[in-house]
Amino acid sequence: MPNKNGTILVVGGAGYIGSHMVRQLLAARYDVVILDNLSTGNRKLVPGGELVPGSLGDAEVLDRLFAGHDFDAVMHFAAFSQVGQSVNQPLVYYRNNLAETLTLLEAMVRHDVRRFIFSSTAAVYGEPTAIPITEDHPCLPTNPYGNTKLAVERLLADCDAAYGLKHTVLRYFNAAGADDAGDIGELHDPETHLIPIVLQAASGLIDHIRVFGTDYATTDGTCVRDYVHVNDLARAHLLALDALMQGADSATYNLGSSNGYSVNEVIAAARSVTGKEIPVVTGPRRPGDPAILVASSEKIKHALGWKPAYASLRTIIRTAWNWHLKQAH
Repeated sequence: MPNKNGTILVVGGAGYIGSHMVRQLLAARYDVVILDNLSTGNRKLVPGGELVPGSLGDAEVLDRLFAGHDFDAVMHFAAFSQVGQSVNQPLVYYRNNLAETLTLLEAMVRHDVRRFIFSSTAAVYGEPTAIPITEDHPCLPTNPYGNTKLAVERLLADCDAAYGLKHTVLRYFNAAGADDAGDIGELHDPETHLIPIVLQAASGLIDHIRVFGTDYATTDGTCVRDYVHVNDLARAHLLALDALMQGADSATYNLGSSNGYSVNEVIAAARSVTGKEIPVVTGPRRPGDPAILVASSEKIKHALGWKPAYASLRTIIRTAWNWHLKQAH
């Protein structure tokens, strides 16, 4: 069956969130081309479409891609995202996250592609001064990762003014979970996200989960975060794409569940879902970890009609555990 809606370039489509996006685009009858250098992505996560191994920083690869396809929009998921690594290797992060995105945008302008959806992050806000965090909260990143994402956001605003490049910026809070089919999910090496680490402890791949800080000003002393299912993230991108295809102006939205869960609550929910003990070792706080990060997602709910379908933390963890068990087998 021919595509109904158009052709989309998904940069980073072999990664965790990108692979879920590809699946939803294909289900919505878009043709999908995936550009991924496979440095952190994985071929086995690609659920379909055309995979082109290559870098978004390679202008020749991009020119061949854009000349060979009539792209209606570009979705960008190809960024390094480890906060600690960004502190130790800022030049690597500015090269990959900012400079290579600049090369991609230059190619888009050369080939007259004017719709762009960008995966940004709550890290652009820095230490929050109000909870829940709204899109007009001051952006004062506290690490190079957040700085690079905010720099791209500002670059996009300038490209809109100069070239009419319409874009949607989606600021993720904590992506989690896996597709219900259990054949694609979170596959990082090393793993740095809480839920998959907790599930590694549940399955015996690691001896314990380490909790950093038990003296925060929260209900149980551990950090509170906002978890949003990866399929809900992908659906928000699809809604943003539909809006841009219909002529919507550029916009910025938070993506979170608007519910906060502490580290201890995540561990308790994982114990309930898995039936495993999950040993815990406590340690001191990590520098730069805010006590509470919870999104207000009211703006995207009102503008695009988005709301999380996976509203329960237990449901999010259950989908991640299903993926984890299938990987083990």
